[in-house]
Amino acid sequence: MTKRKTELDAVAIALLLGCCLFWGFQQVLVKATLPELAPAFQAGLRFVAATLLLWAWCQWRGIPLWQSDGSLPAGLLAGALFAAEFGCVYVGLQYTTASRLTLFLYTAPFWVAVLLPLWVPTERLRPLQWLGLCCAFLAVVFALENGFSSGQGTPAGWRGDLLALSAGLLWGLTTITIRSSTLMRVSAEKLLFYQLAMSAIVLPLLSLLLGEAWHWQFSAFAVASLAAQALLGAFMSFLAWMWMLGRYPATRISVFVFLTPICALLFGALWLGEPVTLSLLTALSLVALGIVLVNRPAR
Repeated sequence: MTKRKTELDAVAIALLLGCCLFWGFQQVLVKATLPELAPAFQAGLRFVAATLLLWAWCQWRGIPLWQSDGSLPAGLLAGALFAAEFGCVYVGLQYTTASRLTLFLYTAPFWVAVLLPLWVPTERLRPLQWLGLCCAFLAVVFALENGFSSGQGTPAGWRGDLLALSAGLLWGLTTITIRSSTLMRVSAEKLLFYQLAMSAIVLPLLSLLLGEAWHWQFSAFAVASLAAQALLGAFMSFLAWMWMLGRYPATRISVFVFLTPICALLFGALWLGEPVTLSLLTALSLVALGIVLVNRPAR
């Protein structure tokens, strides 16, 4: 079994920074592709491609995916939660901005911090770390207030908020399922395969249920967008994330990725012209403070 570390080291911080940077850009990329590809259809194509990439990687590296190791029930549960999360993300981007959805999505660390210690006592946070989580929670309150003042407090806007918050809960439950089950004993590749393969099955079915049109003539931009989402997002960054979950405290790395909304805000403003309000900037400042407090080493 992999030896776990109690603090984030330089390798973990570098990987998290890279993941956060791309994940922030990814939400903007997905939203920019929506006029051409319907949300669930776009997500389905992404995860079908990523599943094939991961399968080819495992074949090349000789990593077994089909051996019986008792992880199937937990793997299917984690995969179903993962697929539901991304269904909420992609559909939610129709109703709200990329930066706003990303902020609500990253409420996941609250669920991890509150629920994971029930199964993994070593993941309990200290009082100062709880203060950091409270700062991040206040960020969500500021973002909600921003919804009223900016006109996003409409039925469509709140539908996007609800889907984003649901995605955050589902992400947190996925992390909890992984950290408290037999999945901790499988390779990062097999752990990710459960989630990608389930998404490759569920999301196209969701697209059909939503009555989305499936168009197979893509522009160069749509092809590049899908390639980036599949290769950099669903394959490389998620594989790095699964690897870190097996080696570092889940509560530490989960809160650290609150940096992603900052990246989404910057990319959304620069590319899509999304508004940058004082309330949203205040929310992101509180997120940054929360990251520092939660990852402050114990004396």
